[in-house]
Amino acid sequence: MVSPDDQAVELVRRLRELRKSRWPGARVTQQQLADALAASAPLVSSWESLARPVTPPETRLEEYARFFATPRSVERHPYRLLGLDELTGDERAERDRLLDELKVMRHAVRGPAGEDEAGGLLSFPPREDVAIVCAPLPPQMRAKNPYSDPGNPDYDELYNYTDLGALVELYGQIRALNPENKVQLRLSNALGPADYTSHLVLLGGVDWNDATRDLFLKRRVELPVRQVARDDPDDVGWFEADTEDGPVRFEPQFRDGAGQREVIEDVAHVYHGPSPYNMERTVLSFNGMYASGTLGAVRALTHFRFRDRNESYVRERLPGYAQWSLLMRVKIVNRQVVPPDWTDRRTRLHEWSTAVGFDRGQGRDV
Repeated sequence: MVSPDDQAVELVRRLRELRKSRWPGARVTQQQLADALAASAPLVSSWESLARPVTPPETRLEEYARFFATPRSVERHPYRLLGLDELTGDERAERDRLLDELKVMRHAVRGPAGEDEAGGLLSFPPREDVAIVCAPLPPQMRAKNPYSDPGNPDYDELYNYTDLGALVELYGQIRALNPENKVQLRLSNALGPADYTSHLVLLGGVDWNDATRDLFLKRRVELPVRQVARDDPDDVGWFEADTEDGPVRFEPQFRDGAGQREVIEDVAHVYHGPSPYNMERTVLSFNGMYASGTLGAVRALTHFRFRDRNESYVRERLPGYAQWSLLMRVKIVNRQVVPPDWTDRRTRLHEWSTAVGFDRGQGRDV
């Protein structure tokens, strides 16, 4: 019987063969293919690594099949991925044939599990509860929103939650990836013992989220990254990371205009590790100085164009680690939050990890 490792190598060889030899005279580099697939060259390289192959999710194999189904993909620079509706009948048939071939090879490695790699960090063992924890909206903010008033006929409990944008994206993704799990929304000031001993997914920072504050400020976990609590809502605040040269401060960036202060770049932090409340469960924390940073951190693992490459970055960069932490920039353009690309060195501010079975972490200012 052929082992999954051998099957993984066969899939790697087939992907490399498609890229290098599909069309004689038309050389396709990893960077050119990455650009066409809206991926990164390191991600494509991980799919072609014989030493440590990373199996692409089925969505990526569909893109491979569509790209290599027609020479029109490389008829001009830059190379491009045609839409399915742009393919001719013959090209669509070739795309289907290639996709069937690649899916069979992938299933031999991973089993028919669908999007397992795309949602690795947001996937949990079946039938284990997950609690997504947000901070309650402060009273002075609730007073400005009539829909958060229980006496209003249009009252909706969700208006009491902070980071609603991040919550909507994260909840939908986790529910889709974990159909056998109970996924519950919780406010941080109303958590019970059953919630604390579930898998915890925390949204928001130490200023308002009691669970985030308990985890990090009470040092339930030891990290070389700290969020400095704001004494006043008008304070900017910052993250601080320990580096070889001492502590370094990372602050959001603003643009002033028309009497308003607009965030143009936030700082966000993602932490993943065993739960200090139940070592058989995990904690995953998404935290920005502002809501835009929290949303950006979530989008790093939910956005269809970035989740694969960011998951692969974690697997390749931090293999075999029980705990890891990533501090990043989050760009905001025209008040739109751009998903961070963890493979871009300019995005990463600091990363840290602790190996399984060891006490000592590896802090890097990147």
